[in-house]
Amino acid sequence: MKLMAALVAGAVALAVGCGADGAAETTPTAVDPVAANTQTTNAQDASNNNPLAEPEHEWTVRTESSELDIILATPDLAPGVRRFAIVITDSNGVVPLPFVNLTSYRYSGTVDSPGDRPEPSETVGSQFYPFPYGGRGIHVAQFNFTEPGTWGVEARLPRADGSIEYVEVLMPVGDATESVDIGEQPPRSMNRTIANVSDIAELTTGSMRNPDLYQTTVADAMDSGKPTVVVFASPAFCTNAVCGPQVEVLSNISDQFGAQANYIHVDLFENPQEIQGDLTRAILSPLLEEWGLVSQEWSFVLDSEGVITGRFENFAPESELIDSLRDALGPS
Repeated sequence: MKLMAALVAGAVALAVGCGADGAAETTPTAVDPVAANTQTTNAQDASNNNPLAEPEHEWTVRTESSELDIILATPDLAPGVRRFAIVITDSNGVVPLPFVNLTSYRYSGTVDSPGDRPEPSETVGSQFYPFPYGGRGIHVAQFNFTEPGTWGVEARLPRADGSIEYVEVLMPVGDATESVDIGEQPPRSMNRTIANVSDIAELTTGSMRNPDLYQTTVADAMDSGKPTVVVFASPAFCTNAVCGPQVEVLSNISDQFGAQANYIHVDLFENPQEIQGDLTRAILSPLLEEWGLVSQEWSFVLDSEGVITGRFENFAPESELIDSLRDALGPS
């Protein structure tokens, strides 16, 4: 599994807590998407042989700007209406424009230059969500990817000199998602709870340890008749620009909604108390493979029947999760 092959390696190199900013490999030139994916695969193979390598990703960025870049936060895409999230950066860091229009394109064959692209498929507005505790943030939109294949999403941004510059991310949209999807019931996982351990430190790498997040298994939550929010994250080893303080967000939601729902944090690592900054000792949680997770941070909202109604790859702002949970709770 792609995430599992490189997660430990990337975290060893960049483990400085949830404030760590990483950057994806980008190619700011015209590309052949087939060749780009081949390069990604080869880089991934090299990553497997290098214990300090950062995970590679299957996307390519192109732009005529010397400053603009995109980091894709939601690479596990499939046909349908999908949450699409990106980090847009320039020489000053994250671009925090409140709203940015994004345009999608469905490519076929080789992508030679921006002038060769097809007619736009869809233009939608994306909203900027700042991360807690710092200057990072993501733009989030909803796109309808009508079929699998190579897609591009372009942002056009006003610059200080009055000009407009573009930056485009090209990525594959698969036949189906690799992780569990909306409308499915996830595995009835038996994650460890406080009842299974002598110390809550055995359940999370984080220093903020809310016992309310470790009270029930996914299996029991699915039988409870209440919605459930499940977060997969490792608070102490957030190693890229698209993960954030997701467990703290979950804790805040737990405080707000209380007994109306279940709240579960599953750390990426099975043995947090043994790592102590040395991820060569790390044992990955078996739930990551059960759920097919291919990124370093995930949040899911399940309705009262245990069906996934909200699916959030990498960091999900509190407002997004609250809206999804309210939908799962139904009319008050």
